[in-house]
Amino acid sequence: MADVRTYTLIYVVLLVLGTAKFVFFEIGISEQLAIGGTVVLAVIKSLLIAGYYQHLREEPRAISYMMIVAVFMVFLLTVAAGYSIQ
Repeated sequence: MADVRTYTLIYVVLLVLGTAKFVFFEIGISEQLAIGGTVVLAVIKSLLIAGYYQHLREEPRAISYMMIVAVFMVFLLTVAAGYSIQ
């Protein structure tokens, strides 16, 4: 289990990444580039949260693979729902 210093460092990184997502839209770059950067930062933040705060780094690999499959299925359902709306 990680110590308080590690959790504090992860929290600061999450805070900086969250601020960076706001800054992307304020610095004057194209909206598509800002959205792409926001998506990349969101993935990084999700991995940090799942890895440290939900303790997936310490779990057996089978549980991590199960989580990856679950996220992929949610992605497929989202794509299918978006396709059916059109």
